[in-house]
Amino acid sequence: MTELTIAQRLAEFAHSTRERGADADVRADAARRILDVLGNSLAALNTPAAGAVHALVEECAGRPQATRLGRAGRVPAISAALWNGTLAHALDFDDTQLPSVLHPSASVVPAALAAAEAARSSGAALLDAVAVGIEVTARLGLAGYDAALGNSIFFERGLHATAICGAVGGAVAAAMLAGLDTTGIVHTIGIAASMGSGLLEANRTGGTVKRVHCGWAAHGAVTAATLAKHGLTGPPTVIEGRFGLLQAFCGDHADPAVICAGLGEQWELLGVFFKPYPCNHFTHAGIDAALRLRGRGITADRIDRLILGAPTPALRTIGEPASAKQRPESGYHAAFSGPYTVAAALLGGGGLGVFHDDFTDSAARDPHRLALAAKVTCVADPHCDSIFPHQFPAVLTAQLSDGTTVTERVDVNRGGPGNPLTAAELVTKFELNTAQVLRPAQADLITDIVFALADIRDLAPLLRLVDGTGRR
Repeated sequence: MTELTIAQRLAEFAHSTRERGADADVRADAARRILDVLGNSLAALNTPAAGAVHALVEECAGRPQATRLGRAGRVPAISAALWNGTLAHALDFDDTQLPSVLHPSASVVPAALAAAEAARSSGAALLDAVAVGIEVTARLGLAGYDAALGNSIFFERGLHATAICGAVGGAVAAAMLAGLDTTGIVHTIGIAASMGSGLLEANRTGGTVKRVHCGWAAHGAVTAATLAKHGLTGPPTVIEGRFGLLQAFCGDHADPAVICAGLGEQWELLGVFFKPYPCNHFTHAGIDAALRLRGRGITADRIDRLILGAPTPALRTIGEPASAKQRPESGYHAAFSGPYTVAAALLGGGGLGVFHDDFTDSAARDPHRLALAAKVTCVADPHCDSIFPHQFPAVLTAQLSDGTTVTERVDVNRGGPGNPLTAAELVTKFELNTAQVLRPAQADLITDIVFALADIRDLAPLLRLVDGTGRR
């Protein structure tokens, strides 16, 4: 018997999970991912990328199939996926899988929500599709991780693994909800592998295009499942083949074997990190270190110099070019700055440590923050290198005006298995994210519905609460 390809094995996993239903702990984690994406998305309604995508969706119009978060009126499922996926990633508040360094939920959940509404799926079916889609996304990302290099090959090549792998994972979720059989899911994977793309240069030198990456991946995901439903086919060897996804994006450094290792027995989903702060994940340990210094009474007026040690690969995102990171051009770019985020944690901070108010354009121009950020020097730290990318650690040393130094080292990030956010903290994050668009009672009801999805047959009540009619 011919050995199954990776796409065929993933398709069998997806189909069998849909037929038998995922375990309770898996469904519970999927519900937490959905709540997180809903909150992150509703907080991003006024971002520039949202405005551009809103204009595009309005121009395209089409058959009303699915809900846009925060906007009244239904649109085609592919347009809803584009809109919702853009919102999900727009504030860089979405979850992160390590060591692949990708954000699986931001493409998968929007694709699944659109597909579930179009198919009139149950809450349980949505949870199972989200769980499998995130699992597929995470495992594809892990295949692109090079242990010898200590980093993702996607990332090393300037490729956004989130959007590339997320298009495939989101497509699997959409195919499950569309009722495709195993063969149909294989074709969906084969089609979706041509849909994902994304370059990371905007992290370095500016531009807002990265905010649309997950929207386009979700759009491609629903498109791929729909095309497969209507008879388009894809290559069964699209993952591991000579001209397949891994070879094209990662070359010979990829490890295809990890994709199906323990598939269905060990869920990578359960180890994906939630973000406590709405900024690039590489900055989080530096924020925690700064908050610890602040808790020890270290104030900005006492600081002569700050030295932020981080993993060498992370510095390309949060520390280089040094002048640009010390003076970010906007609130969005401040979210990718080690110096600025350290300054924000020492001077401001809200929510769970720092929050959206710290990443407005006006906050990024604040002279006090910029003066403190100018005192931050980013350096490679060998100990951080030894841990990265299984964690995104940091060490922060403050040289004080009295000649003393104080150091805080953070090896384990908040939000992951070693230092998880509690259920109460996740609910608080959702409430803070939605405070400007939902009344407290509405936020509470959404939370209750999401956590009860496994027993809910009709998604309409949830969707009515998160569309434009649920806003203040």
